[in-house]
Amino acid sequence: MTETYSKSRQQAELDFGNVQSQFFPKNNALEELKSEEHAREAKTSRLREARLAKEQAERMPATAALVAKRAKVR
Repeated sequence: MTETYSKSRQQAELDFGNVQSQFFPKNNALEELKSEEHAREAKTSRLREARLAKEQAERMPATAALVAKRAKVR
């Protein structure tokens, strides 16, 4: 199923291929940037959750001490 094209058609196909190939690196760069952004957002989310858990764990003994102190006062 080999088709023979005219020289002008062959040149047009080559030119079109060259123009299209210029867009591939741009698309790859955008995909890479999006991937890095997603990874950064995921890491930020994990760190935020860890920080909030740590802060809550630190607050628990202080809250328990205040409750115990108020219970003694009454």
